Amino acid sequence: MNVELNGGWMKIYKRAFARKRMKAYLTVKTYRYFFAGLIFFVSAFSSVSAQSVFEYKGYLQNMQSVWAQKHSGETWISGGITNRFDFALYPNDNFTVNLGLRNLLDYGNIVRLTPGYSDFVSRDDGWIDLTKKWSDGNSYVFYSSIDRLNIFYSSDNVELQAGRQRINWGVNLVWTPNDIFNSSSYLNFDYVEKPGSDALRAQYYLGISSSLQFVYKLDAEKKVSAAAMFKFNEWDYDFQLFAGQMKDDIVFGGGWSGNLYDANFSGEITYFRDKDNFSDSVGVLVSSLGGTYSFENGFYLHGEFLFNSGGTTGKAGGILNLFTQPYDAKNLSPAKYSLFGELSYPVTPLIRADVSAIFNPSDKSFYVGPFVDISLSQSVYLLLAGQFFSGSEGTEWGDFGEFYFLRVKWSF
Repeated sequence: MNVELNGGWMKIYKRAFARKRMKAYLTVKTYRYFFAGLIFFVSAFSSVSAQSVFEYKGYLQNMQSVWAQKHSGETWISGGITNRFDFALYPNDNFTVNLGLRNLLDYGNIVRLTPGYSDFVSRDDGWIDLTKKWSDGNSYVFYSSIDRLNIFYSSDNVELQAGRQRINWGVNLVWTPNDIFNSSSYLNFDYVEKPGSDALRAQYYLGISSSLQFVYKLDAEKKVSAAAMFKFNEWDYDFQLFAGQMKDDIVFGGGWSGNLYDANFSGEITYFRDKDNFSDSVGVLVSSLGGTYSFENGFYLHGEFLFNSGGTTGKAGGILNLFTQPYDAKNLSPAKYSLFGELSYPVTPLIRADVSAIFNPSDKSFYVGPFVDISLSQSVYLLLAGQFFSGSEGTEWGDFGEFYFLRVKWSF
């Protein structure tokens, strides 16, 4: 499965019962014309450059999952086959064309027993609809999605990028309130590339460690997210400051990253306020602090703290919350306070073990996720993982139960 549960893949329940969004106004046919035009553009550049280079990589994987539900006592067994291709074409020294394509086959109980599942996973939230459902049945759905399709230009101090791309303004690793364009949950571990945005991005480098960047994004509902960011280095720390708009909110904030003694210390803070009712509304402040430390023997420690002024100190809603809250930089958690911790260790050069946890100190619910990643060869990997949730009914993590995963992945 490759969808989020306010993090994990149970987020399908929110979407299945939520109101239908506006359909993307560009049809698949229109997208085909757009794509054909892009190919023509690339070919034209390639034909005049003897230095043109084409590269690709990808993977094929199968993941089996078991969901032991807490309240019903039912156990759902499901599976997913994912094939990914990443293509890069370099027509000359200045241009790069990127294409990322995912082909997915989901099957099993999660498809059969979830209302509207196939329509949900095959819906594209981008300005251009780049997702196509090829076939579905009672217990399966086969679809493809393009999550990268862009042209990148660089020359001297200037970078320009147009199309579907990944725009990551986050500094921390788990909760990223600065990532106003395409936030992605930590619990959605199987989608390592993370989704992209249909956007224009321009960046100008003022020096070795300073730059100005501007991004303009449009989504399926034709809502605009746009902001400018200034990055600079001072006191051996990297800083960033930005201001702009995220959909219906005016936003401004900043972040930093550097070393505190032998550990990395980073943080982000973003303020959101309704742009149409700026003087009559109360803003929301979301901030996170993070730290990492690596020991000489290979142990790795990582911790983060999240504060959300709009969050609750009571029971944070559990599954009920999934029906009412989106997952974005403003809504990284329904709780006012959250804590994250992670410990990983290379057991052998071919085996790495990792365990992470998220704790809501207000309603006392928590998540624990053990992972064991095994390298079977230079290109084949085995993952054993779990996601275990605990707490009383109605708390943030108390209603989800337990998940078990087995994944085999071949990279090429």
